[in-house]
Amino acid sequence: MLSLHPQSLVTEINIPNGKLYLHHPVLEDSGCAYSVLQQGLAWRQDRIQVHGRQVNIPRLQAWYGEPHCRYTYSGLTMQPIPMPAPLMALKSIAEQITGSFFNAVLCNLYRDGQDSVGWHADNEPELGKNPVIASYSFGAERRFLIKPKKGKQPAQALKLCDNSLLVMGGEMQHHWNHQLPKTKQSVGPRINLTFRFIHPE
Repeated sequence: MLSLHPQSLVTEINIPNGKLYLHHPVLEDSGCAYSVLQQGLAWRQDRIQVHGRQVNIPRLQAWYGEPHCRYTYSGLTMQPIPMPAPLMALKSIAEQITGSFFNAVLCNLYRDGQDSVGWHADNEPELGKNPVIASYSFGAERRFLIKPKKGKQPAQALKLCDNSLLVMGGEMQHHWNHQLPKTKQSVGPRINLTFRFIHPE
């Protein structure tokens, strides 16, 4: 049974125009979390439109949520699958930590250092104003970069390790972009779950 670690430490990353918190360790017993998610989720290789052409997304993904929770980005519309028990348990823990309600989750499987996600903000209209995003990491540690949308301030790097939860809130999605870059280092696979609330149309 997945449960919140009783001694989870919270680190606040000070940024203007946004809120960013890292919780670690987040689960009391995370030993089976990665294997359960890797084996039990409906991973697929999607294609998106970039500069007028269709390309493979450099990672595997799966989309779960309530029936109305369709999610569209870069020309791709994902239809929700009902959340299985492990995702429901992780949703409940994220809600307990953040005080927010979530009804959908984007699951990403980064198979190696060449899998990545480019600069973006989680600011789609269906997420509403000032969304709270609860982002779990299981498996290999990866670098997570953030930078302001305006100005020439250099990117800041965070290390997202196994059994951690990064919470983004406030006005962060309006003022900041983030990415998980490729790396030439030899790294193992990582599963990332980003819980969010999708507003009804």
